[in-house]
Amino acid sequence: MENELYKNMYYHLFNAVTDAIRSDTKEEADIILKNAQITTEDMYVSGEE
Repeated sequence: MENELYKNMYYHLFNAVTDAIRSDTKEEADIILKNAQITTEDMYVSGEE
């Protein structure tokens, strides 16, 4: 179901943003956000729920 895919993508990104906010350095936050973006894009392309 497409809605589940978008819901899972949203949760993944939202949690990554929370982790980035709590990170100790800007560099760590950048890595967290970049990895979340890559993972979420992969989820979308593969249709993974």
